[in-house]
Order: sequence, then C-alpha cells, then structure tokens
Amino acid sequence: MSGFVEKPEPIEVPGLVHLHTGKVRELYRDEAGDLVMVASDRISAFDWVLPTQIPDKGRVLTRLSLWWFDQLRDLADHHVISTDVPEGAPADWEGRTLVCRSLRMLPVECVARGYLTGSGLKEYQESRTVCGLALPEGLVDGSELPAAIFTPAAKAEVGEHDENVSYEEVARQVGADTAARLRQATLAVYARARDIARDRGIILADTKFEFGFDGDSLVLADEILTPDSSRFWPADRWQPGRAQPSYDKQFVRDWLTSPESGWDRGSEQPPPPLPEEVVAATRQKYIEAYERLTGTSW
Repeated sequence: MSGFVEKPEPIEVPGLVHLHTGKVRELYRDEAGDLVMVASDRISAFDWVLPTQIPDKGRVLTRLSLWWFDQLRDLADHHVISTDVPEGAPADWEGRTLVCRSLRMLPVECVARGYLTGSGLKEYQESRTVCGLALPEGLVDGSELPAAIFTPAAKAEVGEHDENVSYEEVARQVGADTAARLRQATLAVYARARDIARDRGIILADTKFEFGFDGDSLVLADEILTPDSSRFWPADRWQPGRAQPSYDKQFVRDWLTSPESGWDRGSEQPPPPLPEEVVAATRQKYIEAYERLTGTSW
C-alpha cells in the first residue's frame, strides 16, 4: 500500500479545469487550452506522498527549472509560456505556477545516468547490466560510468515505482525514430547539465526528463534537473563504494527508516508526520542546491 497519506482537494479557480493531482504538482487547463502547472510543497518518499510539507519547496523547484530551461535553450525547446498567475487564483500560487503549451506527451521517463547507483546499481549487481546495457566489471555504488547511458522507464501512477524498460521496448511503444530522438536529446541535455553542475562543484549522477510533441517538434516538459528529478552530489565528497551525500530528500528517507520515526516501511501503515528539524534540514538542502547551481541567493 502507498500513495497519498492525505490526498488534497484541488483548489477551484474560475476559468481553470482541474486535470490531475500528482505527487507534487496540480495540473489545470485554462480557457485558451494551455496547461497550468502549480508546484506544491508536498514531498514524497518510498512511494508515499507525506502529510508534512517542506516550505518553499515548490517555488525552489519552479525557479530552478526555469533557470535550467534558460541554460539549455539552444539544445532543447521547452513547454513554458509564462509564469503569470491566472486571475482569481490564490496569492500563494505566485512563484510556483507555470503556464505551458499542451503537448502530445510520450509515455516514457527519459533517464540519463553518468554514475552507477539506485535501481541501476541493483540491476548491475545481479547481471552486470543496466536496462539491458552491458557495463564493465568492477563498478561499485557511485562509480562514474565510461560514458553516460540512456536508461528509460515506464511512467507509473502515484504510489507506484517507475519500471525500468529496455530501449527496444521504448522503440516498440513510440517507434524507432522517436526512440532515437529521445535518446539523443536526453543524453545531449544531460551532458550539458553535467558540465554546468561540475563547474559549480556538483556531480549530476543521473536525472530524468519528460518529452512531448508540439507538431513534429520534440519539447522538454515538466520540471527539469531539480533535486526531485535528479541525483546531485557534492563533488568534494564523492567517494565510490558507498552511498553518496546528496542534495535531495535524504534527510526525510533517513528519518523515516530510523527507530525514531517508529514506522515500519514493510507494513501497510502510512508514514508519520515529519519533525520540525527534518523539515528545516530538508528545506535548507533544496535551497543550497539552488544557490550552488545558479550562483544566486534564495
């Protein structure tokens, strides 16, 4: 069992039709047919959307995504039209709202990996492959790969794991030409972002993108290159052979799996609320990632 501990009721706004409540975002359609994405302060862990929110998280991720879209504008088109808050929407939507083109979305999480960890490490330990791609012997948790690899996943519903799939399966689903374009775009964007992050003392271990079509144009959608969609590690603390410190919700995961939380991850009980110190530490980690990457103060 997993999903929302407390699923929120969507806010009704004149002129907007609510389409979907995601782990973090609310999705609406406006009268012009454009999508309105609102990033909440919700946080998820172990396939649960937790009852405790992280103040400013939605604004941090929105602003960071916009910064990345600007850095990548010569490589990939994106879906953002404006950051204007729709008339009649709550004041709290300021800074967390994106008005976006409506795209024909592709049913693939486009994952790029430059380092071995997470589900890729688990598969490697069993078969020396990741998504069916053979890798050299002797790699450990945190090892840099000889070259970045495209390891797609099937999109999952809230409360379920994305499932790694082979490139051949992606080609079967979306066609060989589109699969090739997805792989090329994913690896090109990852390479640019990896180099930008490296110049700022951060390792971009892996990340995931979503793409959609606007006519024949392949367009980057959703959030990009945030601590929710990527693994960022401080370069000066990188040490292969162990779990790496990271700019994400590791504080949340560590507390939930500690005796202090009293939560049994293997049970069907939802996780408990987070203590204030975990909330504060997690908020600071998101802000630190933003400031180090962009070079600007939050």
